[in-house]
Amino acid sequence: MSDLPTFEKGQVWLVGAGPGDPGLLTLHAANAIRQADVIVYDALVNDSILELANPDVILHYAGKRGGKPSPKQRDISLRLVEFAREEKRVLRLKGGDPFVFGRGGEEALTLVENNIPFRIVPGISAGIGGLAYAGIPVTHRDINHSVTFLTGHDASGLVPDAVDWDSVSKGSPVVVMYMAMKHWANIRERFLAAGRPASQPMAFVCEATTERQRVLETTIGSSLDDLAKSDIKPPAIVVVGEAVRLRSALDWLGAMDGKVLTSDPLGKNLNQEVG
Repeated sequence: MSDLPTFEKGQVWLVGAGPGDPGLLTLHAANAIRQADVIVYDALVNDSILELANPDVILHYAGKRGGKPSPKQRDISLRLVEFAREEKRVLRLKGGDPFVFGRGGEEALTLVENNIPFRIVPGISAGIGGLAYAGIPVTHRDINHSVTFLTGHDASGLVPDAVDWDSVSKGSPVVVMYMAMKHWANIRERFLAAGRPASQPMAFVCEATTERQRVLETTIGSSLDDLAKSDIKPPAIVVVGEAVRLRSALDWLGAMDGKVLTSDPLGKNLNQEVG
């Protein structure tokens, strides 16, 4: 840690806190948390991560949750500028990665506009790390050579019309969606209308990488009924595609609790002995 950069007064660091598990913080993120005078943090930042900060730190909540009163993005960005001009070490701490549906680019542009020095610290995005904790790889050479990441709602809170849903449905074998659970019924109809089979596996991963993580495996066709019967709630990552089948072999957290894993989830004898 002694070789890591010094957090200077008047700087703003935009830092990804990862999907939830404190162990998934980068060294740069832990270093920033330790040095910060002010931490402006999001709703998805785990409380145990904030406990790593120094005792005198100022914690400033700037979380955005659907359907609840939330600070405006412009106000958050300008608050970062104000703190920096007070010669504080300002840590903008975001769940996942600041540049993956995290509005980090917007905040960084405001800092540039106001001549505030800043640093970007990437984090593990929930769409990758969260699925890994659920035992679902986003790529697997027997299934897909591409993956699409998209958001399930736009700035207005509606399903984004800017997404070419027909092309995504037809062209991407695995689709990972952030903030899509609220509008899943609408998105599901778009997938089905584009020809995605109702029998295709999918999963909802709720509160990924935390001790409260829950996973609902289902199919596109059965998903609404299965959701209604479950206690799965946002925040959740939604994944559609054959990669979900691999969870029967790769659910390593389940195996720690006694789940018996299959060695051939795709029926391809993946683990044949090499003679």
